[in-house]
Amino acid sequence: MDKDLVSIEDLNREEIEDLIEHALRMKHGARAPLLSGRSLALLFEKPSLRTKVSFDMAMNQLGGHSIYLSPEEVGLGKRESVADVARVLSRYVDGIAARTFSHETVQILARHCSVPVVNALSDHEHPCQALSDLLTIREKKGRLAGLTVAFIGDGNNVANSLFLSCCLMGTNFHFACPAGYEMQRVVLDRGKEFAARSGSLIQLGNDPGKAVKDVDIIYTDVWTSMGQEAEAEKRRRAFSGYQVDGKFLDLAKGDVLFMHPLPAHNGEEVAAGLLDDARAVVFDQAENRLHMQKALLVRLLSKGGG
Repeated sequence: MDKDLVSIEDLNREEIEDLIEHALRMKHGARAPLLSGRSLALLFEKPSLRTKVSFDMAMNQLGGHSIYLSPEEVGLGKRESVADVARVLSRYVDGIAARTFSHETVQILARHCSVPVVNALSDHEHPCQALSDLLTIREKKGRLAGLTVAFIGDGNNVANSLFLSCCLMGTNFHFACPAGYEMQRVVLDRGKEFAARSGSLIQLGNDPGKAVKDVDIIYTDVWTSMGQEAEAEKRRRAFSGYQVDGKFLDLAKGDVLFMHPLPAHNGEEVAAGLLDDARAVVFDQAENRLHMQKALLVRLLSKGGG
């Protein structure tokens, strides 16, 4: 990682390991003003709960400051060009966390900003979520290499980043979805390159029961992401049979973890009540967004790199 975190591909295995260790130390240690006097712009086109609060509180706990910029205030790419917004904000703040509809918007911001840009979610990737997920798995299982994650659902931004990060870390990855909802070929090809170096094993298919058999972690996400609301009914029909429930968890290892990035649609991708199952760690995932964000911000915004 040089200046920005636009994609999981901006990191290597050693950098991810360092971020996880740093996040664990900060989670269990005393707070320190490592970013005193530093500022972060939260440039959001999409609504948010976990991303907004975790970045805001991360800066606060590190002694820094954040400023939230809503879609109405900025009109990113409409009222003012993305490049001009990047150049202006670079004069005011020390970093930008951008939550956008288009991945290209984050790329343009990074290209024109003189300060670090973090992809806080785009239509192509959600690297901060994936890093927090790895932190949660490492915390619960004690390792990443050799474990198997099964992702059941849409080949969306969360799936893309989780797949790439698992392939980097030597974590096996199973993916099951209906035909037509696979991850993009460019993502699959890149993940296979990472897996060839790390030793990760990849299994792709359309059978969720096969995908979850004897795995360590079962992961799912919403079937309809923000911006796809017009496809909601079509997607519900396509994903019939892909709902993660207790029967799926019982097919996995006895100490399986169930993960979901939230918000969850109970009764759709996840069976009602499953978030309260003893095997579910979804709220630990949510908490770990804060700790991983702190590690990431120290790395990008502190003068000494943490």
